[in-house]
Amino acid sequence: MDLSPIIISLRTATLSIIVTFFLGVAAAQLVFRLKSKTMKTILDGLFTLPLVLPPTVAGFFLLYIFGMRRPIGKFFIEYFAVKVAFSWGATVLAAVVISFPLMYRAARGAFEQVDPDVLSAGRTIGMSEWKIFWKVQLPIAWPGVISGAVLAFARGLGEFGATAMIAGNIKGKTRTLPLAVYSAVASGNMKEAGEYVAVLVCISFIVVICMNYFSMEKKG
Repeated sequence: MDLSPIIISLRTATLSIIVTFFLGVAAAQLVFRLKSKTMKTILDGLFTLPLVLPPTVAGFFLLYIFGMRRPIGKFFIEYFAVKVAFSWGATVLAAVVISFPLMYRAARGAFEQVDPDVLSAGRTIGMSEWKIFWKVQLPIAWPGVISGAVLAFARGLGEFGATAMIAGNIKGKTRTLPLAVYSAVASGNMKEAGEYVAVLVCISFIVVICMNYFSMEKKG
C-alpha cells in the first residue's frame, strides 16, 4: 500500500484545522457580538454556505477564483511564484473551505450557551472585551469549541469533491485518502481500496470517541 495518501491527508487535515480553528472562532465571535439581526443572518448564511453546497460546487468556485488563468491565481504566480491550483496547498484550501462551517457553527453555539450574566460581571469589574473573551468566554465554551474542531478535522480529512476540483488527483502530491480510495476502485484494485478505507474508518472512529468525550465534559 502506498503510504503517500495517508501522509498527504494527515498533513492537509492538520494544517487546515489550525487555519480553520482560528478563522471559525473569530467568525463565531464576530457574529455573536453583532447587534444587527439582519447582519447576523447574512453573515451566518455566508459562513454556513459551504456546508450546504455540494463540495464539487465549492470546488468549482475555488478553481474559478484561484485557477492559473484567473486574476487571483495569476497574481499569486506573478508576485509570489506560487501556483495554488493543482498543488498540495490546494488540498489545504479545499479542506479549510469545506470544514470551516462546522468549526464556525460549533464555536458560535458554544459562545451562545455562555451565561450573559457572567460576561456582564466581567464588564462590571472593568475587564476589556478582549480580556473577557480570553479569560471568561472562551474557557467556558472550550469543550464545545474543541468538539467542533475535532469534527472539522475529520471533515477536512475526508474531503473529496472540492479537493478533486481544485487540487486534482496527482499521485504523491495531491492524492488524499478519499481520492486514493476512488482511484483504487476505478483501477479495480479492491484490496488497496479496502486498506485505505480501513485507515479512514479507524480515524473516524477515533474522532467519534473524541467528540463523545468532549460532549460529556461539556455536560459535566
